[in-house]
Amino acid sequence: MDAHDGRITKNHERALTMHQIPAAQAALIFQEKILARVSRTFALTIPELPGDLRTIVGNAYLLCRIADTIEDDVDLTPEAKTRFHDDLNYIVTGQQNPQQFVDALMPSLSAQTSDAERELIANSHSVMMVTSGFSNQSKASISRCLTIMCRGMPAFQRNVSLAGLRDLGELDRYCYYVAGVVGEMLTDLFCEYSEDIARRRALLMPLAASFGQGLQMTNILKDFWEDRERGVCWLPQDIFLNEQCNLALVQMGQRNDGFQKSMQLLIGITQAHLRNAFKYALLIPPNETGIRNFCLWAIGFAVLSLQKLNQNLSFESGEEVKISRTTVRRVTRMVRWAVRHDRLLKWMFQMAIRGLPEAQSNLIKLSAENQKLPLSELD
Repeated sequence: MDAHDGRITKNHERALTMHQIPAAQAALIFQEKILARVSRTFALTIPELPGDLRTIVGNAYLLCRIADTIEDDVDLTPEAKTRFHDDLNYIVTGQQNPQQFVDALMPSLSAQTSDAERELIANSHSVMMVTSGFSNQSKASISRCLTIMCRGMPAFQRNVSLAGLRDLGELDRYCYYVAGVVGEMLTDLFCEYSEDIARRRALLMPLAASFGQGLQMTNILKDFWEDRERGVCWLPQDIFLNEQCNLALVQMGQRNDGFQKSMQLLIGITQAHLRNAFKYALLIPPNETGIRNFCLWAIGFAVLSLQKLNQNLSFESGEEVKISRTTVRRVTRMVRWAVRHDRLLKWMFQMAIRGLPEAQSNLIKLSAENQKLPLSELD
C-alpha cells in the first residue's frame, strides 16, 4: 500500500514482524474509523497531514481522548483515575499490557460515557498497537504530553463549580494542561518529521502552547451553557466580577451587560492567542502544505466561531454559534488555494478577525506569564 494512504506505513512495516501485519492493518483501520466518531474537527484536519505523521498525530489524539474520558468519568474515584492514567502512560512506554488496561477500565465506566468513547476504550489495545510501531522519540513526545495532561487536569476538574475558575491565570494554566501541552507535542512531532521544521523549533515552541490555548478558549466560550448544564464553568471569576457579574448566578435568557462585556474581553484574549497560532502556522515551510492546512483550518474554524459568538453574545447554546458546514467547506477551499502564499494568507486572516474585540495588553502579558508550569511543579 502507498505510505500516504493512512493505513500501513513503511515505519510500521519495519517495526512489526510479518505475522503482526494483518493485526496492525486492522488497528490502523479502527483508528481512522473511531477518530471520525470522537472528533468532528480533528477527523477533518488530521487527514491533511502527510502519511506517517497523520498516523502518529491521529494516534496521539486518541490517547489524549482516552485520558480525558477517564478524567471525566463520574463513577471513577480520584484514586482510580490516577491509577488508570498511570497505566495509560505505562502502555505508551511499553511497560504494561494494553489488554489488561482495557479489561480493568471497561467495567468501571459510568453509564454517562458515550458510545463512541466506550468503543474507543474497548479497542484501546488496537490504538496502542499502532503506538508500539512509532519511534522512541515519537513515543517520548506523546508520553510527555500524557504525563503533564494527566497530572494537571485533576487539580482543575475535581474542584470545578458553576462559580468558575479563580482568575485568568488559573484559566491559562488549565488551558496549558488540556491543550497547550498538545501544541508542544505537535511541535515535537513536526520537528521529528522534517529537518526544515526542526531548524525553526526555537521560533515555533514559544508559540505552541498559545496555539493550543486559542483553540481551547474558543471551545470554552462557545460551550459555556452546555458546560453549565453539567455543573461546570471554565471561565475566570475575576474578569466577570470586575463587571459586577457573578458567574454562579448567571441565568439563560436574562440580559446581563456585565456578562456580555466580560465575554467580549475573553474573545479579545482568545483572538490574541489565535494570532500567535497564525504566526506559528506561517513558520511551517510553505512546501509542507499538509501541515499548514492542518494548522490553518483549525485556526480558521476558531476565528469564525469567535465572530459568530461576538455577534450573538446572548446565545443560549453552542449550536447557535457553531459555524455551518458550508463555512467549513469555504475555509478549507480558500486555505488550500492560498496555502503556499504567506502574503495572501495574512490578508485572509486580517479579513477574518476584522471587528473582533482587541485584547488588553496587560491581560495578555499576565496570560503569557501564567500559562506554562514546569513538570516538576506538578509532582
